[in-house]
Amino acid sequence: MTLRRPAPHAVFHRGDALDYEIAREQAAALGRLGRALERALTALSAFDHCQGAPAKDGPVARTGSHGAARTRLLQEASEALWCFIIQREACGLRDPRPVLHAYRVPAEVHNRMGTFGSKISQK
Repeated sequence: MTLRRPAPHAVFHRGDALDYEIAREQAAALGRLGRALERALTALSAFDHCQGAPAKDGPVARTGSHGAARTRLLQEASEALWCFIIQREACGLRDPRPVLHAYRVPAEVHNRMGTFGSKISQK
């Protein structure tokens, strides 16, 4: 979908300019959230690469600060995915499968999408 600014000589209604601005903001928000998702997934992947990759049947059991750090990165990635999917739905894009495939979202992140950790309880 291409967004074009209304031509100066075109007849337009009062709501056209507002609709245009809303569509621009939706697209900008989608871009920001997509970049945030990429950063979160990259951070999680880099952590796993440095600390030892998860096993094929599940995550590597970690204790102490490494486990807490990975849990935090996993939570951040799942929240970024959730925000991105919600924004896509607001734009009318209802199927999350292309996102999961294109961004190579791990099942572990997808399974946690929409769950909230201690952030909600602290507010």
